[in-house]
Amino acid sequence: MSFRIDPRLPLTGEVRRILAEEIGKALVHLDAALGQPEQALHKCRKRLKNVRALLRLVRSGDEIFFVAENQCYRDVAGLLAGPREATALIETVDRLAADFPEHCADGGLNVVRERLVARQQALHAGADLAATIDTAIAACEAGRSRIGTLALPDLPEQAADILAEGARLTLRRARKALGRAGSRGDADDFHDLRKAAKTHGMHLSLLGRLWPTPIKARRKAVDELGERLGELHDVLVMRALLDAEDWPLGPPKETRLLAKLLKRSEKHLKKTCLAEAADLFGDSPKRSTRKLARKARDDLAGAARHEEDAPAAA
Repeated sequence: MSFRIDPRLPLTGEVRRILAEEIGKALVHLDAALGQPEQALHKCRKRLKNVRALLRLVRSGDEIFFVAENQCYRDVAGLLAGPREATALIETVDRLAADFPEHCADGGLNVVRERLVARQQALHAGADLAATIDTAIAACEAGRSRIGTLALPDLPEQAADILAEGARLTLRRARKALGRAGSRGDADDFHDLRKAAKTHGMHLSLLGRLWPTPIKARRKAVDELGERLGELHDVLVMRALLDAEDWPLGPPKETRLLAKLLKRSEKHLKKTCLAEAADLFGDSPKRSTRKLARKARDDLAGAARHEEDAPAAA
């Protein structure tokens, strides 16, 4: 089975199948999180993002189900955000050291990195992490038990319209975030752009058999943009920590080099992300999904006719 909607099968059944698979994988990662929290929590959050992207794609088909379940998995992801962020900040320092080797040759970032590692270990070793994981497991298991209540229209034309609408709304969200990020450049604007880009990338996977070709190059470009926006997000989080009154990363004399490199990295990443996002999301969302709606209707209707003809042919 895969993270892809099969147009030959009823939409409700396919969405239920994918939800069950992704939530099941999230639970596997949660079970492993106490032993290897860095990787397990990251993988779990990725599965939860897949779940929420799928819910967004079919939102118009069952609004009540979407609202409740999206909030459920948003809350679970929020529970796991702190421990994951602690690891991401260490990775950010390592990226800066690799990107600016001439500035870091004398170990100028070592003190900050050691402080971040200690912070990470404290988060991962505490009893709070076990309680957080237990809460997340309970929420995911409850959500998995509710999958059967999802009911979507399965007629080909209705199913096609639902999928096209979900894809269009995400593209519209990305375009609006791009406009705000370009004009204001606030951290929240780039964060919204990142979430929309990630969701769109997941929609491309889900609609792989329905999205008009060529899809491979677009998927690669979206994934690369998502990675860069993720790096920018971590840089902006770390810059905010530098400005915090309690100096969680250390006093200014110990973080002067870090502040300088973060500023340079932020400037470069913002410029690159805006250019790449403009190429991907500059077009009208309605125009971008018109072909999708048409192709989805044709493909889903063709699959339905094939199913109807199969018994007669047999």
